[in-house]
Parts: sequence; C-alpha cells; structure tokens
Amino acid sequence: MNASLLVSYLLFCVVMTCTPGPNNALVMLSGARFGISKTLPLVLGIAFGVAVQLFAIGIGLNQIFLTLPQLQFILGFIGFMYILWLAWKIASSGPLNIELEQKPSMSFLQGALFQWANPKAWIISISTVSTYFALNPPVSDIFYAALILMGVSIPCVGVWAIGGLFLRQYLMKPRFAWSFNITMAIALLAAVLPAALKLMNMYI
Repeated sequence: MNASLLVSYLLFCVVMTCTPGPNNALVMLSGARFGISKTLPLVLGIAFGVAVQLFAIGIGLNQIFLTLPQLQFILGFIGFMYILWLAWKIASSGPLNIELEQKPSMSFLQGALFQWANPKAWIISISTVSTYFALNPPVSDIFYAALILMGVSIPCVGVWAIGGLFLRQYLMKPRFAWSFNITMAIALLAAVLPAALKLMNMYI
C-alpha cells in the first residue's frame, strides 16, 4: 500500500469508525450507564473484533460468501435479530441506579463477537478488501490493514464513551432516562438498517 493509498485508507477508517453506528451507540450507552473504565473492555473488544473480521475476510472468507451467498444472508439475518433484541433491552431499561449499576458493561469478548452481527462492520471489512487490495493480496498487507483499523477504532469509538459519561447524571431522572433509552434504541436500529440493506443487496 503506497503513501497516497495509506492516507486514503486512514481517512476511510476514521470516517467509518467515528460516524454513528451500532458500535458507537453501544459504547455511548455503556459510558453513560457504567462509566469509562468499565466501558474500556467493550471498546477494546470492538477494535479487536473489527480487525479479526477484516483479516478473515481478506484471507478468503469473502470468497466463501460469494460462492454461498445464502450463508451470508443467514448470518446477517441472525445478526439483525440479535440487534433487534438488543434494541429492545436498551429501550426497556430503567433509570440509572448507581448502586445497581456496579455490574460490568459488555465484556471484551462480547464486543469482539458483536462485530459478526454488525452489518456496518461487515461493510467496512468488505469495502476495505474490495477497494484497497488487489486480487489475492499478500497476507502481510491484510494483517497491517487490520492493525491500522484496530488502532484507529480505539480512539474513534472510545470518544463516544466520553459523550455518554456527560449524560450519566441525567440518567438517574426517570423521564430523561426513558427518553434517552428509547432514542438510543432507535438510533441503534437506524444505524444498522442502511448497512444491513446494503449488505443484503451485495449477496442477493
């Protein structure tokens, strides 16, 4: 990857990870309810998960999906159902209770595994492979691209936890908490729907 292509790829990573999406919605909600320190494992898990997904697609998983598009559709459907359930859990959660919210946020592993249910993460990985790599690229190139994506994801996704932290004091008020939870649930669905439709069109 030459210098100009590297700059382009870095900008792509920043835009795709900074802009609203399912990952950022979850991190913002976690930052608001649990604080930054308890949200950090989720942020790191997300960054690791998108990197692993990109590497897997880059070394050949995408070819399997092109050969068996039904498999991609089934996995996408299961992922979308999971996100629907997650949105319902967010919408139905009550106001923040500091004593009750000592439980941990989503774990590192949950954040990593969530990427396989996240259509936007799929779009990032597939777009990277199709745009920035030639046919059958060296494994080292894919590995470095995955490392770059992971490095960019940590601050770009993590900043959303800071935004959530500023809302923490208001979430103890039932009316604000209800409005916030409903808004975040809708935002999660709104963020995932365009990516899900785009992903579906790629394989149907």
